[in-house]
Amino acid sequence: MDNRIRITILVDNSAAPGLKSEHGFSAWIKAFGINILFDTGQGLALAGNAAKLGIHLDQTSHLVLSHGHYDHGGGIPMVTEQAGKAVLHLHPGAVIPRYALDRDGQVRSIGLPRKTLACLADLPDIQVCWVSKPTMLAPGIGLTGTIPRICHFENTGGEFYTDPEAKNEDPLWDDQALWINAPDGLIVVSGCAHSGIINTLTYIQKITSRQKIAAVVGGLHLLNANQPRLDLTLSLLRKISPKIIAPGHCTGTRAITMIRQKFCSAFLSCRVGSTFTLST
Repeated sequence: MDNRIRITILVDNSAAPGLKSEHGFSAWIKAFGINILFDTGQGLALAGNAAKLGIHLDQTSHLVLSHGHYDHGGGIPMVTEQAGKAVLHLHPGAVIPRYALDRDGQVRSIGLPRKTLACLADLPDIQVCWVSKPTMLAPGIGLTGTIPRICHFENTGGEFYTDPEAKNEDPLWDDQALWINAPDGLIVVSGCAHSGIINTLTYIQKITSRQKIAAVVGGLHLLNANQPRLDLTLSLLRKISPKIIAPGHCTGTRAITMIRQKFCSAFLSCRVGSTFTLST
């Protein structure tokens, strides 16, 4: 058995030549003998990218939804149809209506698509795991559930609401991350880090009783972060000192550029087709 941990990006805002990009995120994770699909993007690019990369979605053991936004859960119906025995893990709050207030004052729906909600309603109870607290997928692999917001300089990263009138702020309590306890340290996969990446990492350190972070992969949602937040986030990330940091999706070009400059050799590109291999 190949004991290496592999993370392959299947959906992201950018893609290697020959692969399709879209606003969204999905990662295929092979670890400790199981296959995990973490998020599914909007559902437009996932199947084609997986096929070109030689990844068989019908072999998915666990399907994880990081939070209830369309660009992470749009492909759930397609995946559950192909992988009939896969267990879906999501927070109960992921199914509520979600809206974003754009800079032009327009309110748009950004929650899970109707097809995804219908799919969830049809799945047998045995295939749905509602996650609100730390939960193990397998020995050495876990989900955070709701992440406490201890670092108050971190926010959800945008104007998010639970009503179309944009009056009730959405704290996105359903936001969660995945962690793998590897010999070289903790590997963390984040969909958007709406809880804040520092909150996310420190919480995982707490629940695992392990401080060393080997890798951080995925969206960090720093697209709309102001300069003071960016500076403080990167300063604290430097103290945490991950061996690999691969920011993608909603991190934003400015933040990714700063991370590349400050982390040098620890920085790796995160786009469709990127594969990160870590030994066990």
